[in-house]
Amino acid sequence: MSAYEWLIGTRHLRSTHRRGFVSFVALMSVCGLMLGVATLIVVLSVMNGFERELRTRMLAVTSHATLMGLDGALANWRDVQRRVRGQAGVQAVVPYIESQAMFANGRRMAGASVRGVLPEEERTATGLAQRVIAGSLDELTAGGYGTVLGSALAHELNVRTGDSVVLIAPAGTATPTGVVPRMRRFRVVGIFESGMYEFDRGLALVNMTDAARLFRSGDGITGLRLAFRNPLQAPRRVREVALSLGGPGFFVNDWTQDHANFFRSIEITKSMMFLILLMIVAVAAFNIVATLVMIVKEKQTDIAILRTLGAAPRNVLVMFAIQGVLIGLAGTLLGALLGTLLAHNLQALVAGLEHLLGTQFLDAKVYYMSDLPAFVEWGDVFKVCAVAFLLCVLATIYPAWRAARTAPAEALRHE
Repeated sequence: MSAYEWLIGTRHLRSTHRRGFVSFVALMSVCGLMLGVATLIVVLSVMNGFERELRTRMLAVTSHATLMGLDGALANWRDVQRRVRGQAGVQAVVPYIESQAMFANGRRMAGASVRGVLPEEERTATGLAQRVIAGSLDELTAGGYGTVLGSALAHELNVRTGDSVVLIAPAGTATPTGVVPRMRRFRVVGIFESGMYEFDRGLALVNMTDAARLFRSGDGITGLRLAFRNPLQAPRRVREVALSLGGPGFFVNDWTQDHANFFRSIEITKSMMFLILLMIVAVAAFNIVATLVMIVKEKQTDIAILRTLGAAPRNVLVMFAIQGVLIGLAGTLLGALLGTLLAHNLQALVAGLEHLLGTQFLDAKVYYMSDLPAFVEWGDVFKVCAVAFLLCVLATIYPAWRAARTAPAEALRHE
């Protein structure tokens, strides 16, 4: 590529002939490509942010892994807990008793998971102790029959701290008149808010001693909840821990299995959104074809004169390829910049728009969270820019080839 090819190629993009029609069409092509690239980056960033925030919130309220007995109960759990604590990478090991139950407050009733915990140990396993917005987790004393409810569950039951609710256990007591469900009145000593509707609506904490009495589990527990220093290693480490214990065997589970379908659906949705929105980028990129074809039509006389002055078809092809590449490069870089800026400020923009319109775009009951997080992964930005630029390069081939085939005699016949 020589200097005159670059000079003429860029000169065509700045053309003011016929009231700047050529430069205006080129500018519209750049704007279309910029919007397509920016849209794709913002959507992928929202999907990344949603997955990242969801994983963080899940790990704050659920265990990294669980270790349970094969028969549904774990006996001699104190010895198992002591041995697991000595394993490398294990941050906390806490016992728990969990069962489904029904809460009642007058005519209001709601089902939820009841988890019996030891408050002094619960602080080391999850972040629920730091997410109590009313009351305190320390008030879950043995024999006090207190409970800490999720914020959405408390709202559905219309209770606050200090109120009482009736907890109905699933298994009943046989009496001469039939099976009577076991019921116990609990006092609401705290309310937590994890930021995820699934847990805020479906989880209640009680003291493990009270849970053992209510569910009649005796000295056994449901299992042990494990916290690892690296939660991403939980699927592998919990199996290694179980194998090192030996004995009759254990049933293990981890957070990736509990929510495997959900995270898999996020990955599938992200891939499908990339392919669908890539069509917008493709449409914007192939607008370059129409732009360059119009430029070729507009500059046929100039091409013919260049050919008569000695320019080879290859030189003409390079001139118009430069124009398409510059349009694609400008649109891609501006789109990456715009998309990154929008993604970094998306929460503020959405909050302002919701305030302006007086509505809420995201319902926590449907989307698990009420805000719209966005996280820019530079790998995705590079992938989007590379694909968009490649499409632009492909779009320049036909117009440049058509310009190179321009016959000087035909172009100058009517001049």
